Amino acid sequence: MTTTRIDHIPARTPEEIESAFRYVELRPVACNNWAQEYPYAPKVGFRMFHTGEKLYLRFEVEERYTQALVAEDNGEVWTDSCVEFFLSLDDMGYYNFETSCNGRLLLAFRKRKTEPTYASPEVMRSVERWPSLGGECFAEREGDNRWTMTLAVPASALFRHRLGSWCGVEARMNLYKCGDKLTKPHFLSWKPIDAPAPDFHLPQYFRTVQFSK
Repeated sequence: MTTTRIDHIPARTPEEIESAFRYVELRPVACNNWAQEYPYAPKVGFRMFHTGEKLYLRFEVEERYTQALVAEDNGEVWTDSCVEFFLSLDDMGYYNFETSCNGRLLLAFRKRKTEPTYASPEVMRSVERWPSLGGECFAEREGDNRWTMTLAVPASALFRHRLGSWCGVEARMNLYKCGDKLTKPHFLSWKPIDAPAPDFHLPQYFRTVQFSK
């Protein structure tokens, strides 16, 4: 996959960013790798582009059950309605960005799932988030729930690397949608995962992505 560079369109306000996303393909997050145990699968897709300085990522979700109980960053956001982006630049480890539907973010660098190094408060503040549902916590809602989560990730947010720009970067990634404690738990991925139980922390199933120069 190649991630488009868009630098001829302003991307400073949510409205300008929304306009830029119209030029970017919507890709599905639709691999239900554990369908026998977790058959429910909401409709999920993502769009992605970069400006050199920042990576812009928007998830678009349609689901029956939506919840936002986790109130703090680097909390258990995967238990709520959550979208995730995992990225590896080399064999040293990978970054996991996990964002609940109200914009709470978990960001860590890991060599293994059980060995996280969490981002500092300064790095966390540098990742901008625009949740369409707003930033308040709420109990599970059932209905025709549609929401988006947009992230603006500066190259410096990859805090274990000295990355000056997204331009020309080659990496490996996978993207996910989950909700471990919803009425209908689900575990979807962009690219398939061949594991006996839900587990997103498997870099061997990441796929190559090239960020345009």
